[in-house]
Amino acid sequence: MNLIKSKKRVADHGEVFTPPWLVEKMLDLVQGETERIDARFLEPACGSGNFLVPILQRKLAAVEVKFGKSDFEKRHYALAGLMCCYGIELLDDNIAECRANMLEVFAEYLGLNEASDLYRAASFVLSLNLIHGDAMTMRDTDGSPIAVVEWGYLGKGKFQRRDFRLDVLTGMASFSAEGSLFASLGKHEIFTPTRVYSPVTVNELAQFANGETGEAA
Repeated sequence: MNLIKSKKRVADHGEVFTPPWLVEKMLDLVQGETERIDARFLEPACGSGNFLVPILQRKLAAVEVKFGKSDFEKRHYALAGLMCCYGIELLDDNIAECRANMLEVFAEYLGLNEASDLYRAASFVLSLNLIHGDAMTMRDTDGSPIAVVEWGYLGKGKFQRRDFRLDVLTGMASFSAEGSLFASLGKHEIFTPTRVYSPVTVNELAQFANGETGEAA
């Protein structure tokens, strides 16, 4: 694997990819979390998915062990695992590659084609979870604050979405620091979503991939 795309990109953006062997060793340090389907991972400089792709592969392996005998549960928990993978990337070609790579791994595991509802639902999820923006400024390419979508699997084929601002979530550390003016605040007062949506099915998520939007709860 080439660790750089060009010397200019290294000079302009410091872009150097982590080799796969090192990625696996790093993930092994948190093996229990990488193999937990609902553990959330955010890669602030995700590139084309050097970390997120193997994280997804580990999650899908866990899905196979736990739910491989039930097609319904396998498909829905696989999507739930995908929903827990997040990335931010400054370069547009990288974020496009990352989305494509993640979708390919997901579709190959479940044997999906592009016309299936689950494929289109996954594509919609990745369009929100993998963000074209700057993790340093916490703003997207339009200059708006980066939004983080929290997906929750409610069971029986239903998922719920809640939106948060990344800058608010990362401010939790300063809010809770000992001696801080805000140290007495409860987490519920800080982790307030900017929007909560009504529960949806895979079919409804697939429709959102065509440009429709969810309804607020």
